[in-house]
Amino acid sequence: MLVDGKWTGPIFDQHMHLDRDNRFLDAVSDFSKSGGTAIMLVHKPAFSKSLPTDYQGYREAYSETISMAEEIRRNFDLEVGLVLGPHPVSWENQIAELGLKKSTELHLEAVSLALEHIDSGTANCLGEVGRPHYPVVEETWEAANEMLLEILSMASSAKTSVQLHVEDNGEVTCQELSQICRLSGLPLDRAIRHYAPPNISSEFTHGLSATVNVGKGSIATLTETAGRSSAPWGMETDFLDDRNRPGAVLGPKTVPKRTQDLAFSLLSSGWEEFKVESLIQNIHSDWPKSLYGL
Repeated sequence: MLVDGKWTGPIFDQHMHLDRDNRFLDAVSDFSKSGGTAIMLVHKPAFSKSLPTDYQGYREAYSETISMAEEIRRNFDLEVGLVLGPHPVSWENQIAELGLKKSTELHLEAVSLALEHIDSGTANCLGEVGRPHYPVVEETWEAANEMLLEILSMASSAKTSVQLHVEDNGEVTCQELSQICRLSGLPLDRAIRHYAPPNISSEFTHGLSATVNVGKGSIATLTETAGRSSAPWGMETDFLDDRNRPGAVLGPKTVPKRTQDLAFSLLSSGWEEFKVESLIQNIHSDWPKSLYGL
């Protein structure tokens, strides 16, 4: 599916947030017009408004994300998968209001609800779940890891994939997550480190799969490490759809652009065309289909 060095096949952004109060369908249009063919729409917590404080609150919040996915499907010729789950920052933020015990109980109830949607076929993946990406007190950090182990055990029993929100502590983060996954029974190729660094070498990832933050400079590192990768990986923007945070993450046109950049870079570094085609096909079609059932 390379024509004159340009990729003409599927292009999948595996982690995108959208917001009816912001760009929403206009952002999807940008992605589609740039060559994008599929997205994973990830539930976006209402940090600027109010977070759910009970089970019904999460049911209503998830329903809004489900409705957005349906609207995108009606308006665009795109594959749209859905990622539902409670964000770890929501859990940490609510400890002050609800207490650690109640915040954790609510978080696990929200995981169970997301798994019900996955079981019914309404959603395709659990996420983004994980642990705070910023420093917290030791008690909170220990509780976050205990809760994450329980969540991944639940995901393993449900035989679903999981998108993980975690801190960026390089190889150490990958090593720790791989250990937690093994303890939980969740296969490493179904535990996806979201917004991952572009180093995809096996010595860095410790077998953990990833959706890579394809920002500036990522293509050079991907080209350098792709030949030493043993775990599947994909691409994402983590587009926030938040006018108050322009440039905080990547725009909706990024994954299509970086896909072409990667094809050019790999070919220029001596990769054979069929190997480049195989890699990009796995990034944007084969692995995502196995993860999400699309």
